[in-house]
Amino acid sequence: MTKTIAFQGEPGAYSHQACQEARPDMEALPCATFEDVIEAVRSGRAEQAMLPVENSTYGRVADIHRLLPESGLHILDEAFLRVRIALMALPGVKLEEVRDVRAHLVLLPQSAQFLRTHGIKAHAAADSAGAAADLAVHKTPGEGVLASELAAEIYGLDVLARDIEDHGHNTTRFVIMGRDIDLARRAEVMMTTFVFEVRNIPAALYKAMGGFATNGVNMTKLESYMIDGSFTATRFYSDIEGHPDDPAVARALEELEYFTANLDILGVYPADPRRNG
Repeated sequence: MTKTIAFQGEPGAYSHQACQEARPDMEALPCATFEDVIEAVRSGRAEQAMLPVENSTYGRVADIHRLLPESGLHILDEAFLRVRIALMALPGVKLEEVRDVRAHLVLLPQSAQFLRTHGIKAHAAADSAGAAADLAVHKTPGEGVLASELAAEIYGLDVLARDIEDHGHNTTRFVIMGRDIDLARRAEVMMTTFVFEVRNIPAALYKAMGGFATNGVNMTKLESYMIDGSFTATRFYSDIEGHPDDPAVARALEELEYFTANLDILGVYPADPRRNG
């Protein structure tokens, strides 16, 4: 029986593409919201979830760090997806006939130079893959869509131009989550993700972080966010290189626990080879 991986968005979304690349043997399940993706796994409708956590151009994905600790799920893997933007239109339409394009708001400024060169007006859509689906249904003359090539394939559109983004470094990092944590050492380079709340003592965060520095543990991410809208209750989300069984990591986490009120490991997983590329 084919297993299922849930993602947020319409078929053809970049999250859908990430599912196909990272889990080609699994069936992708589209969901309306991140909450729906998490619930699909919690309820058993899907075995895994593909969730974007950060983008090299736009930073962290809004609200995702708040959702992950409360999800009850654990990170099994990470996946990096290079965001390649394609201009697509109805079959038979030529590039010079496209006067307007629709796409998610974040894609439009990334293709500004191409659109300006070709005299094409940009219009924001709620979802790029959804815009491709709408074009296939309504067949609006002179309209194009900026989306993934997967969207063009799904909705029967012609790709008129590929890789039209102004900069070639736009990459989204996803985490693949499941119901059970996997603590096995599955690669030479492992990552550990955890969340914690510091105790209410002077310089608690500074002291908590000291253990990673003195033990030579590389912390690749540290972000704070408020809990329940309170300015005094702050939770921190962190990624480090290493496995909890590594002596240096074990010492750093032990020291961290001394200065924290809560410490929860969200996942231990192999570092994606594209992490440093």
